[in-house]
Amino acid sequence: MTDGDDPIPLSALQHWAYCPRQWALIHLEQVFEDNLYTQRGQAVHARVDQPGVELRPGLRVERALPVWSERLGLIGKADVVEFLPDGTAYPVEYKHGSRNKKAAVAACDDLQLAAQALCLEEMTGKPVPEGALFYATSKRRRVVSITPALREHVESATREIRQMLATRRTPPPVNDDRCHACSLRDLCQPDALTRLADTPSHLFDPDA
Repeated sequence: MTDGDDPIPLSALQHWAYCPRQWALIHLEQVFEDNLYTQRGQAVHARVDQPGVELRPGLRVERALPVWSERLGLIGKADVVEFLPDGTAYPVEYKHGSRNKKAAVAACDDLQLAAQALCLEEMTGKPVPEGALFYATSKRRRVVSITPALREHVESATREIRQMLATRRTPPPVNDDRCHACSLRDLCQPDALTRLADTPSHLFDPDA
């Protein structure tokens, strides 16, 4: 990260991976609205958002742990990090819903978790080979290997987000399946904007 660059929140990577326009509306235009899904997510985080340390046999569990990467310019908070006796970190990110999510949504969760892993590696000096996503509805974990491909995805996503921050351009709407559960649907208006884009330009020509 160069001098003058603001750190990127870890949550921004998930927003960007889900929909670059959603990312831009939240992080460039500073707009946000809750819906049922975001409210469920907030409820899931109610406990883990409270900082604290718990000792278990062979584990030290830290909640709401601040994490960062100077190299990538990332900053955020890990819901839960389990530390093994040798200091190896194991991040656990809490999500609402079931672990049987659509592949595209699961990939966004994986990206955020991998970013936490890279931050923890830099902070502790120890490899973080895997982490887990805990889904509140199914009350099950899904283990995620922090693979080379996933690491590169974090790096490339960070670069692309920085490019979008530099241009400050909000992408056009996509109006696809991602829009149905998006809390910004009314603000984004993908249906109206897509219809406008498909309207022949001569209809707006007063001399036509």
